[in-house]
Amino acid sequence: MPSKGLPSEVAREDFSEYVAHLQLHMTLQARNLVPSLGKTGVDSREHLLHQTQATFEKLVSRQVL
Repeated sequence: MPSKGLPSEVAREDFSEYVAHLQLHMTLQARNLVPSLGKTGVDSREHLLHQTQATFEKLVSRQVL
């Protein structure tokens, strides 16, 4: 049976595995949130949603904390 190595190496491997899993999860979430580029027509509701989101993000980014 192969040895796992030092505890710090094990923790680093666990952390790397966690980060890889998180990146995969974020990628899959982004696929669900971003509309497909293959669409030919843009729905007016979808366009309004994107405009509203962009406006909201601009306002939030300009706020002073």
